[in-house]
Amino acid sequence: MSKYSALWEYVQSNKSQSFKLTFEEIEKIAGIPIDHSFLKYKKELTKYGYQVGKISMKGQTVIFDKIEHSADA
Repeated sequence: MSKYSALWEYVQSNKSQSFKLTFEEIEKIAGIPIDHSFLKYKKELTKYGYQVGKISMKGQTVIFDKIEHSADA
């Protein structure tokens, strides 16, 4: 189980095409402080149908984007 599993499940349950969470919101959802290891773990999110779009260090936000599956794929 990933240390970010609670966050990934939250993201998956959101159902939005794209949405933004602050670092503070992520820490509350995940139950752990966000740190540089997030960059390593973010690839797990694709199993949940989403990907990390943009991380803003200045704004302390992360954008999550739903992965579009092509009908041709």
